[in-house]
Amino acid sequence: MEEKIQSNRHLKTSGLFWFLAVMLTIGLVIYQRMTGPSYPVKGEVSFLGEKISFRLPRSADNLNDCPVAVNLPASLAGQVQGYLQFRWLKEDKPWNILLMKTDGQQLTGFLPKQPAAGKLEYFVHLVKDSQEISLTGEKPVVIRFKGKVSTPVLLAHILVMFLGMLFSMRAGLAALSPTEKTGTYSKWAAVTIFIGGFILGPVIQKMAFGYFWTGFPLGRDLTDTKTLVIMIGWLVALLSGRKAEPKRSWVLGASLLTLVLYLIPHSLFGS
Repeated sequence: MEEKIQSNRHLKTSGLFWFLAVMLTIGLVIYQRMTGPSYPVKGEVSFLGEKISFRLPRSADNLNDCPVAVNLPASLAGQVQGYLQFRWLKEDKPWNILLMKTDGQQLTGFLPKQPAAGKLEYFVHLVKDSQEISLTGEKPVVIRFKGKVSTPVLLAHILVMFLGMLFSMRAGLAALSPTEKTGTYSKWAAVTIFIGGFILGPVIQKMAFGYFWTGFPLGRDLTDTKTLVIMIGWLVALLSGRKAEPKRSWVLGASLLTLVLYLIPHSLFGS
């Protein structure tokens, strides 16, 4: 009877830990997506008494020029014109001006394609007679161009990195309970992070930007460097137990390290 009670408690604890691990992982994925360099700039401005919502791209394939579109309210269609103001990022050169085409309620302009990892900064202006507004005020939008990435490889990378985060969080939670073992979760965390970050990740980066690895010690890409540090953290945690279970303190430390590093926005220092 006592064993059955203990087993039920363990199942409840395990279920709760899995739920928390999934929630933490989903939260991290959403945070990484929203703070990453490819998440569009969204907002709303008031112009001529009307609300105009916009969604401006921050990432584009370099096979074609990148379309930038703004949908106008019906009352402003045909009355408002638009233009793009752009230049290479961080280059002290005159701005280029490109008029946007009008098609019904939509204004569309095309930013010229750039080499892989090339970046432009741009504004979208709306104009009617002597009245004018920049959709993003005085802050330009930065867009990064990349090579075409294989969809199956990208989906595999996202899935495996998701599993890496999930097992990392699950291992850390297991380390908090004396009745839970951490070895299996820690091994799966290390394996999935290695596959996602050191096999699939470099393949995607090669497709997108022409290089397999641009983090430490070859460069300063923060995402690559974060992956390296996380991998080292889990290897140290696994080695802490030698042939036995990893030490709980090291597993918890590796899990917290993973959490903290994933809270640093993706590609914070650029590509």
